Amino acid sequence: MLRIGRWLTALAGHSRLFLHVMKHLLQWTVIGSAVGLLAGSASALFLLSLDAATGARMSFPWLLYFLPLGGAFVSWVYWKYGESSSKGNNLILEQIHQGHETVPLRMAPLVLGGTVLTHLFGGSAGREGTAVQMGGSLSEWLGKLIRIGTADRKILLMCGVSAGFGSVFGTPLAGAVFGMEVLAIGLIRYEALLPCFVASLVADSVTTAWGIRHAHYAMGLVPAVTAGVLLKVAAASILFGLISLCFSELTHKLKLWFSRAIPNPVVKSFVGGGIIIVLTYAIGTRDYLGLGLPLLKDSFEQTAAPFAFLWKLIFTAVTLGAGFQGGEVTPLFVIGATFGNALSPFLDLHGPFLAGLGLIAVFCGATNTPIACFILGLELFGAEAAIYMFLACVVSYLFSGHTGIYMSQRVSVPKRRGINIPENATLGSLKERKK
Repeated sequence: MLRIGRWLTALAGHSRLFLHVMKHLLQWTVIGSAVGLLAGSASALFLLSLDAATGARMSFPWLLYFLPLGGAFVSWVYWKYGESSSKGNNLILEQIHQGHETVPLRMAPLVLGGTVLTHLFGGSAGREGTAVQMGGSLSEWLGKLIRIGTADRKILLMCGVSAGFGSVFGTPLAGAVFGMEVLAIGLIRYEALLPCFVASLVADSVTTAWGIRHAHYAMGLVPAVTAGVLLKVAAASILFGLISLCFSELTHKLKLWFSRAIPNPVVKSFVGGGIIIVLTYAIGTRDYLGLGLPLLKDSFEQTAAPFAFLWKLIFTAVTLGAGFQGGEVTPLFVIGATFGNALSPFLDLHGPFLAGLGLIAVFCGATNTPIACFILGLELFGAEAAIYMFLACVVSYLFSGHTGIYMSQRVSVPKRRGINIPENATLGSLKERKK
């Protein structure tokens, strides 16, 4: 009888565990799907608007001359009505960590309109930041609507990040992991695994259902795994990490310099737009305006210009440093791919192969998300080059140092031993300590 009693007690415990897991599964499937529906629809609207803006800029080259005015207008709107929205992605990361402020619903339309105007007039920026901010803003609104608890609110915001990223690039698995990994270096928040996966998957499906088609590129011939090729890839990945570091540092320094030299945000963006116009005519090409997708395409189909990566880096850093709206990821894709292509003659490796590695590795170094970037590579290029992609992400992650494009990203586990980092330190607070 004693054994039967123990068996029944254990069975009851397992039954309660089963019911708890089923409740969690059903709850977050519904909530994650709702986030995915909102974020996926917002991403579809954004991508359609972005395509229209890019098409208009290509058809009417004179729109470039309105870049200073466009930037000044967007900065004025943020200055007058944006409030905390001006923090961008960093506000969402801060709220997941601390939760003392609100991610305002106004962030979604503000960043959508601001980014579209940036691209309409020729600013060099991306789209990930916009999608992530829209996802975070809409998920916050949903949380208030259903009166979600404080702990679950953090998971809900992570769902918004995952849904935005996964839907804007058509990479739902990378989006799911990115939302959990980007919060802190060396830590992945597995309690949000199911919610982020559901949100990202649904968001991508919804975006596709709205008629959005994502561009994918082929790495071409992948060399056999040998010690020689592994060494070459490792060497290239060190450079990818250093390029990531240069991009992050230059962007932050330009933001600081612009703010100190021109405190008024409206004038700052006006001046920044003028600098972009001058740079465009100084080098005699408009290839570095907007997303730079033609450069990305060339990296996988032919030989890219040797210094295309450097010019795209400079154009993007100036655009974002001057306060224009937009993300960093697509320009990072372009910088990494063009740089990888440029390295191919020196390493005697196929150009598109190194372009693919550069795309994910430079992004990895700037965001400190090696697992998400590895999965991104698998979704974009397939598993044939998996060993090389993993190596590229790991090495770039290590050599990019404790810096990145998100200043509110925490450092939970240092990238190497022997570094004394305070508890709950962020990349921003580490930068302040160095001054």
